[in-house]
Amino acid sequence: MFRTSFATVAIAAFGTLGATAASAQAAAGSLIPHRAVYDLQLKDASERSGISGMYGRMVYEFLGSECAGYTTNFRFVTSIDTGEDTRLTDQQTTTFEDLKGGKFRFETKTFTDEQLDKQVSGAAEDEEDKLKVELNQPDKREVELADGRFPTAHMLDVIENARKGPTFFEARVFDGSDNGDKTLLTTTVVGKQDTPKADDADAAKAGEFAKSPFWPVTIAYFNDTSTGDSLPIYRMSFKLYENGITRDLTMDYGDFVLTGRLSKLELLGPGECH
Repeated sequence: MFRTSFATVAIAAFGTLGATAASAQAAAGSLIPHRAVYDLQLKDASERSGISGMYGRMVYEFLGSECAGYTTNFRFVTSIDTGEDTRLTDQQTTTFEDLKGGKFRFETKTFTDEQLDKQVSGAAEDEEDKLKVELNQPDKREVELADGRFPTAHMLDVIENARKGPTFFEARVFDGSDNGDKTLLTTTVVGKQDTPKADDADAAKAGEFAKSPFWPVTIAYFNDTSTGDSLPIYRMSFKLYENGITRDLTMDYGDFVLTGRLSKLELLGPGECH
């Protein structure tokens, strides 16, 4: 669920479809610490995007345990050809999520041609029916937002819903993206569990999980002020394993679409619990 994203990948309440806190904590032990590398290619771009070519690499590192908390390191590097020039973008994000304590820390640095363009950092805490966010960068301030889920909790909810069989649910998510001062509304569609076919391009890169069953998942993200039949600001599709590993990504930004093929998967040691 990668938004900062997966965009790896990120809920106020889903009513009867939602995972309870107890079930989410029980499922947390099934998430596997890992490092996944994805090769990115431009699939489609509209004339309005101004993009004639684009490629890159995304590295997603997921560490920790339920009791120690989960750290995510995410790097998204792309080379963008506009037809007139080429620029290199580099987004580097680190987050820490305490599932039991309902706390979340985040820091994102964005570079263009190796020059720092933007830095966002802060911390958020779940306080009953709201989220309290303390921002440090780009300026110090506090904001209160509607209650929502943090990224790892959201991933657990997606897996829990996939296990139970609902094909559609809605959620509100806070991941610290953009300026770190808003939540995003999401709709998630989970397909029927399947196994890799012979022509499944990157299944072999999943190592010991190459032949394991997965769920096809699509998550659309909307501004929290969206009303009616508004278009999502971002849509991501991927194949999701029960342990939280994802592959075969499609990232739709509206004006352009990227694909992400798993090129390397490394399993990492579990976090210590005392």
